[in-house]
Amino acid sequence: MSASGGTKAIVAALAANLAIAVSKFVAFLFSGSSSMLAESVHSLADSGNQALLLVGGKKAQREATPQHPFGYGRERYIYAFLVSIILFSVGGMFALYEGYEKIKHPHEIDHWYWPVGVLVFAIIAESFSFRTAIKESNTLRGRKSWKEFIRHAKAPELPVVLLEDLGALVGLILALGGVGLALLTGDGVWDGVGTICIGVLLVLIAVVLAIETKSLLLGESAGTEETKRIEAAIVDGDTVTGIIHMRTLHLGPEELLVAAKIAVQHDDTAAEIAGAINAAETRIREAVPIARVIYLEPDIYSEAEAAKGSDPEATPGGPTQHDPAH
Repeated sequence: MSASGGTKAIVAALAANLAIAVSKFVAFLFSGSSSMLAESVHSLADSGNQALLLVGGKKAQREATPQHPFGYGRERYIYAFLVSIILFSVGGMFALYEGYEKIKHPHEIDHWYWPVGVLVFAIIAESFSFRTAIKESNTLRGRKSWKEFIRHAKAPELPVVLLEDLGALVGLILALGGVGLALLTGDGVWDGVGTICIGVLLVLIAVVLAIETKSLLLGESAGTEETKRIEAAIVDGDTVTGIIHMRTLHLGPEELLVAAKIAVQHDDTAAEIAGAINAAETRIREAVPIARVIYLEPDIYSEAEAAKGSDPEATPGGPTQHDPAH
């Protein structure tokens, strides 16, 4: 997995969640707190999620085969999507069910110092994990806001870990609030209310992750800056005079497919066009190193064809069309 995959952040989150899951479950056994049970299942699900991200990163490194000629880069997207499903079902839905049962059949919390102590420990451990994820993300985020980073990141691991850690911290605070109110009032219903809140939080995070990873699975184009660099690299002003139309597609977080129909002079020889295409491919790879699969089709620009309309399919000799999503 490349550095942008956030392996360090994943390993840090995995270690923290395993330790926290054990401590929370022990606290549940001594106290009977449903918030602690929901949180222990949450941490266990998070641990499984981080393991899935590591497996996806490993599988994505396999070499291309005749059956999969573009390689296995999208394995990382598939496993990230599985994470969202597990977080929704195992984490969120279980917490909602457990909270409902606790509200329906409340009971006092025994040995209050166990859940409170474990929750404080868990908040400290999750804070270190969250700090690692933020530090790893900042190297890639640049000037983007956190919302933009999560929306447009092509490597799914860091957004997943960030949202999981954020959800874990907020969930721990909700659990601490539920346990605290149950102890102060002597009413175990508050413990169930805290558990319900945790469930709603996990479901919302899972939905966001599912939407973002679904978009990656469907296939996203290069970012705006990358697209501009590719366009600038293609045109040499001599043999390649312009771009008729161009499409880009992420085959994986660090592998980009570029397909373009380029305008050439009508009196250029085949050898000159072939040389210009090879030179353009070299310039593209220098400008955007992740552009590893490049297909350039030469054509002669025609003003008559361009005048027929804006559809590149209907006007093969027409001008380039920029996707607003870029």
